[in-house]
Amino acid sequence: MERAVMEAGAAGTGAAVGAGWNRPGGLALRRRLVDRVATGLSIAATAIVLLALGSILLTLLVRGLPGLSWGTLVHVMAPPGSNGGLANAIVGSLVQTGFAAAIGTPVGLLTGIYLSEYARDGRVVDIVRFVSDMMLSAPSILVGLFVYMLLVMPFGHFSGISGAIALAVLFVPVVVRTTEDMLRLVPLTMREAAYALGAPKWRVVLQVCLRAARGGVLTGILLAVARVSGETAPLLFTSLGNMNWSLDPGAPMASLPVAIYQYAGSAYDDWVQLAWTGALLITAGVLALNVLVRLWSRQAGSGR
Repeated sequence: MERAVMEAGAAGTGAAVGAGWNRPGGLALRRRLVDRVATGLSIAATAIVLLALGSILLTLLVRGLPGLSWGTLVHVMAPPGSNGGLANAIVGSLVQTGFAAAIGTPVGLLTGIYLSEYARDGRVVDIVRFVSDMMLSAPSILVGLFVYMLLVMPFGHFSGISGAIALAVLFVPVVVRTTEDMLRLVPLTMREAAYALGAPKWRVVLQVCLRAARGGVLTGILLAVARVSGETAPLLFTSLGNMNWSLDPGAPMASLPVAIYQYAGSAYDDWVQLAWTGALLITAGVLALNVLVRLWSRQAGSGR
């Protein structure tokens, strides 16, 4: 009898507590607790990311700045102890990344526009999306091997254009995914207003949808540039590298990622220093490009 009374009292206490939580005051207290916990976790995650990013940038500055000089920017790669620089690697990276962007940007934009504005649900569209998503996570070394089998082995030599094509293959899926997602965020009312004014579909897509989504589209292009600018594995199988000046797209071409890969594991202090300086240059270049495009996008948006 006493046990039954005790169990009934415990059940009544639990019911009272539950009823207290479900009252307006209890619900407000619970929501405040959940909000504070979620806010605290978000702040902690942000702090961890900022600390990681800050430590990377600080390490690059501390290790890379001592090797940054005029000679590093104007002298070509040279044997250890010869006061060599990274000029040909810098130019080679700019050339190959520029070619990759020139090839991948229109292909990615047009594919993203097609998937967002013209394609209807079907097997072909599902296959295109699946391949694009798969390429986003594909190991870059596999892309390098594919382009090696396609463009290097048949011609019997490495080349800068094969390296650019390998980077373009990695470039395209990033632009496709971001372009499609940004265009889908454009409100349907903007399209309907343009159609009501008699604008054809291609003009609506180019002058209304793309203009409204240009910030996100540019961000996707920058993400693609940031991804391919530091890729090493595809270039090892395609453009290979070159210790001398070479602007011929049909010949082996130097690049900063390959130079960093070669120099970082060497036993020579000057080469290791050049590797840190090259890593700093890549990071600074991508950072500067992001800042410039963001400023341009903001000014263009405020000028409308």
